[in-house]
Amino acid sequence: VQLQASGGGLVPAGGSLRLSCVASGLPFSSYVMGWFRQAPGKEREYVAVISRSGAILYNKDLVKGRFTISRDNAKKTVYLQMNSLKPDDTAVYYCAADQAPSRWTLVSEYDYWGQGTQVTVSS
Repeated sequence: VQLQASGGGLVPAGGSLRLSCVASGLPFSSYVMGWFRQAPGKEREYVAVISRSGAILYNKDLVKGRFTISRDNAKKTVYLQMNSLKPDDTAVYYCAADQAPSRWTLVSEYDYWGQGTQVTVSS
């Protein structure tokens, strides 16, 4: 199983990025997919999760309507569109996959992780 995340970069505050995560080696449509992030010195936290059927959970305190998660099962890809980025969004963003996480927000519930992509937002 491999999850390949991409799309990170350096953007000014207020800018946008679209992260992608391509999965291989697993039946993608059968997996719950999530985006998490980890800032320096902080614990990894969930950003958004999308179920097999397309149900979505956002970390509302973090996202505040700025991010959108989506998936394309044909392309085995999950996306995170991030708008109105702030310096506090600076982190390594990880995609994760699990067939049946009992609690979508917990890092420990996900079996597979991508390598992460760095997002840096300048002030």
